Formats: sequence, C-alpha cells, structure tokens
Amino acid sequence: MALKKPENMQYEEAIGELETIVTHLEAGELPLEEALKQFERGIALARSNSQKLQKAQQQVSILMHSDNQSPLQEFSES
Repeated sequence: MALKKPENMQYEEAIGELETIVTHLEAGELPLEEALKQFERGIALARSNSQKLQKAQQQVSILMHSDNQSPLQEFSES
C-alpha cells in the first residue's frame, strides 16, 4: 500500500501515523535502514503538521482581528 504524502493527510491522521512510528522506533527492533526510513517519514509528518497548525493560527488571528466590535465570551458547553 502506497503511503499518502504528508501534505495530503488530515492533521489527526498524520498524528496517528507519527505516534505509530515513534512506538516502532522506541522499541528498537527495526533494522537500521528501516529505522532511518521511518525517521524520515516522521520528520515529514511533523513538518507538515507544523505548517497546518501555523496556517490555522493565522486564520484564527485574522478572524479575531476582523471583528473588533464583538466582545469575547467564555465558552459554555450547555
């Protein structure tokens, strides 16, 4: 099965794969070449998710500054 490119993955999907990679690497049972491939994939996933978070932060910032007249209110789940 071909792996998705990190930039084409949902944030949560990439986090899940990254957690799996970390678990495999921490176990220390992978051959060196496979460990390096997994490490490289993990770095790509982490970078892609970092970019997605930065983009989301920018969007929130833009939305918050575009409506200065509306006061912020505490969130209530009820």
